[in-house]
Amino acid sequence: MILYSTKNRQLKANLEEAVFRSLPADNGLYMPEHIPTVSEEFLKNIDQLTFNEIAFEVSKSLLNEDIPENDIRMIVERAFDFDAPVVPIEVNIRCLELFHGPSMAFKDFGARFMASLMSYFLGRSQKEIHILVATSGDTGGAVAQGFHNVPGISVTILYPKGKVSDIQEKQLTTLGGNVTALEVEGTFDDCQALVKQAFLDKELTQKYNLASANSINISRLIPQSFYYFRAYAQVKHLGLPVVFSVPSGNFGNLSAGILAHRMGLPVDHFVAVTNRNNVVPKYLENGAYTPSPSVETVSNAMDVGNPSNFVRLTRFFDDEWSQVKNDVSGFWFNDEQTKAAMQDVYERQGYLMCPHTAVAYLGLKEYMNLINKEVLGVFLSTAHYAKFLNVVEDALGTAEVNIPTRLSVLLSKTKESIPMSTRFEDFKNYLLS
Repeated sequence: MILYSTKNRQLKANLEEAVFRSLPADNGLYMPEHIPTVSEEFLKNIDQLTFNEIAFEVSKSLLNEDIPENDIRMIVERAFDFDAPVVPIEVNIRCLELFHGPSMAFKDFGARFMASLMSYFLGRSQKEIHILVATSGDTGGAVAQGFHNVPGISVTILYPKGKVSDIQEKQLTTLGGNVTALEVEGTFDDCQALVKQAFLDKELTQKYNLASANSINISRLIPQSFYYFRAYAQVKHLGLPVVFSVPSGNFGNLSAGILAHRMGLPVDHFVAVTNRNNVVPKYLENGAYTPSPSVETVSNAMDVGNPSNFVRLTRFFDDEWSQVKNDVSGFWFNDEQTKAAMQDVYERQGYLMCPHTAVAYLGLKEYMNLINKEVLGVFLSTAHYAKFLNVVEDALGTAEVNIPTRLSVLLSKTKESIPMSTRFEDFKNYLLS
């Protein structure tokens, strides 16, 4: 698999280089030079396959030039012991639940596959690496769980102080071992900027083998495509065109859906839905991309004002706005609309949604009301509702929401984090020390 930089097509890397470098030297993002298509036979029989069988077939299409088939199967089996079920909500509306992994968020798919892939490469080279990752919520917990005590890997997680939920914070600050959490006095964008600058700093890169576990890393993007295939497998028998509605922050999730589509997955349309951090819906409306400082909302994992994966999203369409617009529609909703949807769906259907899931539900309903044909809508549930307990209880007007044991035990643990400013020199000095 050959990958090129989004800033310079002549700057290329193989899969292993791209996974460990995370970013090209010119600060672009890695994109596959060639996107293979899956076989017609695979799509014909996909409804008979398990999640891991689907993940293996898709991985094989992408990675078979770099990794032997038996090793690809091992990487997949090591990464996934959980599924991505589709559950009915309303007529022609389904929810793709992506919270059945260890951290109960969709980031588990990317983090665990990445950890498994890196471990495989490290086993061949006997290298050690230092992972830097910025999180707006769920990435941190998934990376902490996925890489905890993996030999040859140390992890530093940066998160914005006061802008993640209590459970999210505990997931990334209570593991210890090879995982360290930095509590940054700023926003997610500040955390992301520190990480990006570190990868471009010669002194740091000479001292450490740095890698990123954010969705800027191509090995995070690849496994996120698997659950789009898995969702299609579960609704294929209904015989309707499939629309995916994706709650979007850094836009890695939607980019992975587009990757699946480019590989041959039958998708009628994508809906990109955000909270008030709506730079991409505005771009889809008028063709102008204008990053802005992020604003705080109840769907905090989507509080991103300058999405890193935007360039990947548009590159799939050769950076042509009209082509993006043809496949993707954009909507955004405020906190009041989000909480109202959470309450409405719970009262009518008895189904609890986290605020990010509610945003995706609203976008899907809006899109389906605008079109003049029957489709099967699938909205992505990116995290378990209990990870946002205060928001859920406020929306429902009750304090009697069940919390899964694996999350409730975290609340009694003591967080261990290191305060950090938004100044790169402070961050660099910490790393060097």
